[in-house]
Amino acid sequence: MDRYSNYDDLKQHETEGEDYVILSRAGNSPVAVIATHGGGIEPGTVDIADVLAGAEHAFYAFKGIKKEGNAVLHISSNKFDEPEGIRISKAAEIVVSIHGCKGKDDRVFVGGRNQNLKEKICYELEKAGFNSEVSAKEGLHARNPENICNRCMSGEGVQLEITRGLREKMFDSLGRRSLRKRNKLFYRFVATLREALRGEMTEGG
Repeated sequence: MDRYSNYDDLKQHETEGEDYVILSRAGNSPVAVIATHGGGIEPGTVDIADVLAGAEHAFYAFKGIKKEGNAVLHISSNKFDEPEGIRISKAAEIVVSIHGCKGKDDRVFVGGRNQNLKEKICYELEKAGFNSEVSAKEGLHARNPENICNRCMSGEGVQLEITRGLREKMFDSLGRRSLRKRNKLFYRFVATLREALRGEMTEGG
């Protein structure tokens, strides 16, 4: 159960710049890549979202920077309403939201309302040697229209839930640090996702 029900509730008790930071930049494609549970909340997700977005796609992150106890900053994706995050999402045709979930195995659970892109991402991940599945699990399927990944112009985004086990293999450490060292697996994973997005944009015009 989240401590805070929405962003207004959170900002009454937490201080921007001390407990969390908000990052964003514009892109020149119809896609936005976001990480609403970044930093110490779900480690490694901002790194993935940042490089996946690159200079092409819009980027947004809500990043927990507390020395400890960042889990209290978690706001459910169905209730996440930080204004800059909503602005970035609503300006995009498609949102890809990067999350971390529990699990020692290497797996990506792919959710959201964009069925074609979900299947395309799973196909590309499997082809590259990653375990993935279109998730129907409660809490991971991300089909709610209020989920921030679906608050884009099309109403159909994608949410990736990446297990702790897989994220641990992408970095030298998931511990608290400003510059986490990324390895070849990290870059292969991101390149695979970029390929899936490139195909979507080509087909979508």
